[in-house]
Amino acid sequence: MELVLYIFSIWFIISPFFPATGHPHWFFRTADFVRLQSIAIELVLLGLLIFFSWKFSTFEWVLAGGLIFAIGYQLHKVYKYSSLHPRKKPDFPSDGCVSILAANVLQDNKEFDKFLAECNSFDPDLILTMESNKDWEEGLRTLEETHPFSEKIPLENYYGMHLYSKKELLDLTTQNQVEEDVPSIFFNYVLDNGQKIFFACLHPAPPSPTENETSEERDAELIITGKHIRNLEKPAVVCGDMNDVVWSRTTRLLKKMTGMIDPRIGRGFFPTYHADYWFMRFPLDHLFHTKDLFVKEMVRTKHFGSDHFGMYYEIHLKKKTVTPPKPKLNGDEKEEIKELIDRAEET
Repeated sequence: MELVLYIFSIWFIISPFFPATGHPHWFFRTADFVRLQSIAIELVLLGLLIFFSWKFSTFEWVLAGGLIFAIGYQLHKVYKYSSLHPRKKPDFPSDGCVSILAANVLQDNKEFDKFLAECNSFDPDLILTMESNKDWEEGLRTLEETHPFSEKIPLENYYGMHLYSKKELLDLTTQNQVEEDVPSIFFNYVLDNGQKIFFACLHPAPPSPTENETSEERDAELIITGKHIRNLEKPAVVCGDMNDVVWSRTTRLLKKMTGMIDPRIGRGFFPTYHADYWFMRFPLDHLFHTKDLFVKEMVRTKHFGSDHFGMYYEIHLKKKTVTPPKPKLNGDEKEEIKELIDRAEET
């Protein structure tokens, strides 16, 4: 029993630091996804170590110290995304708003009516679906009565996307930024006051044994999008199933280079995947926005048969504000951005 406890303790002391190596292989990046679960397991291991080894040897003291350090390291990574972190309430004067419901509907899911019920309940201005194919296009046909403007990319590879809007969208384009048949949607939404908000809707492939062996493609998609937004001088939003957690190095770099805010901070983790297993849920579906916007309402949908929950956001333009300049990047950050983009161009 003690040997098993020692082996597990050593693994959970070491594995949280794998992502810090910067290696893009899925084996090293997975530890970022499971930080919440890892903290819980480390606490259990520490309790078992104390229970079974009340007379600590030097080795057991080292294990206990290692577990405490690993717990502290991971809490530092995730704390500000918890509801315990203090936050300023979004009570700015509003100069117009747009709402969006974004959801990975799961291509093989056939419970169209449940998702439509969520759409009817929230009644958003925009509806974004990911993993939607021809079956989903047909299943959501009634949305066109309330959302007559749409962009449809039905694919059978789990990377289809559909966008529905109540009003006409400007400069609407779809691009395969990094991988073929992994599209992204870009457009400008015009508020009632005439102000344009740029939207980037993403669903990059994750690093995993069954998809991309490394995170290079996903990381490049996020950073290429960030580079584009960095050059904009207007409000902007990035949203979708990004197959990454908010505390990962790449997502933090995206937010740093764009100056974007994560409305999750101080509100809670909002884990969206896996909807069927409460103990293995990760926050993979995100929305980030520039500082001239604020999110007044942020709600996770009910379960509608997918392996993801959807997310609803009510986004407001701050009154009498201008888009602030983008943050300065240091030399290491600039080099990392260049490397990620160069790798994508080589593939």
